[in-house]
Amino acid sequence: MKNRRDFVKILSIGGLAAALPTSLSAQNLTKNKRKSLNFGICADIHKDIMHDADSRLKAFVDEAKEKNLDFIIQLGDFCRPYDHNLDFMSIWNSYPGKKYHVIGNHDMDGGFTREQVVEYWNSEGKYYSFDCNGYHFIVLDGNDKDPSPNRPKGYARYIGKEQLEWLEKDLAETQLPTIVFCHQGLDNDLGGIYNGTESRLVLEQANEQAGFQKVQFVFSGHHHQNYHNNINGIHYIQINSMSYQWLGDDFKHIRYSEAVDKSHPWIKYTVPYKDPIWAYAEISTDNTFRLFGKKTEFVGPSPKDLGVDMSKYGYPIVPYISDRKIEI
Repeated sequence: MKNRRDFVKILSIGGLAAALPTSLSAQNLTKNKRKSLNFGICADIHKDIMHDADSRLKAFVDEAKEKNLDFIIQLGDFCRPYDHNLDFMSIWNSYPGKKYHVIGNHDMDGGFTREQVVEYWNSEGKYYSFDCNGYHFIVLDGNDKDPSPNRPKGYARYIGKEQLEWLEKDLAETQLPTIVFCHQGLDNDLGGIYNGTESRLVLEQANEQAGFQKVQFVFSGHHHQNYHNNINGIHYIQINSMSYQWLGDDFKHIRYSEAVDKSHPWIKYTVPYKDPIWAYAEISTDNTFRLFGKKTEFVGPSPKDLGVDMSKYGYPIVPYISDRKIEI
């Protein structure tokens, strides 16, 4: 990685012209072979906070079973590896098709390691890649420890050197258009990946080296919001939480009942969504991307009703995932 900038400089001077025909041929070849792509995507259900997480997950899985999807994926803050969460896992595992996991920062709460979470979920790994219908998919782990003494306080939100080197190598070894998943946003400096610029640079340089827009989308959860950013041709799409937005101690409010508050005391610090929300992504053979999102309403008073300072969140707090259409 230390020679990446020099490599890109050489490529931009003369190498790109030589490499371009090969890259474009590979791109055209994958286009000819590509099928339509459909997958279900959800994020931040927070089994260990929400009293009705099981029914929320079941609603997603049951509907996914009825659709002709290539796979489903959850973007982290799913559940901790407790024995009492096995029934919750059985709901996820009842989906008969391919299913993938992304590690969230809260999945290790209680002193668990990422390795324990991966084993409990029967996941592919902390970070990994796979191919489907002419697309390459990369799952990143945004929970590496930042070695810098000036690292931000709180949960780890970093992609380390070893993982970035793996990412660079993985991208170099595919000619397929690529979609990336990470729990924390690579495009969000309000609690997202701390070295987001460095991480995005790997993706952008892979595109420059390939001679075409190889990396097309990056999906994230974590922020419990609903937005889309385009940075240097790569679309960064935030998938809202299935369950809630965190408001904190200043706005705590019992929204269900005294019994629910007693058994699940963290809910009062949130503004829950009445129904679970998730999305379906579709890429057609004509290179049109569509996202179909669920919509609901808040349980109890909204953040606006409570006087929440929205500027601290950057993006609006909303109980839905927007439909999107992007030509790629």
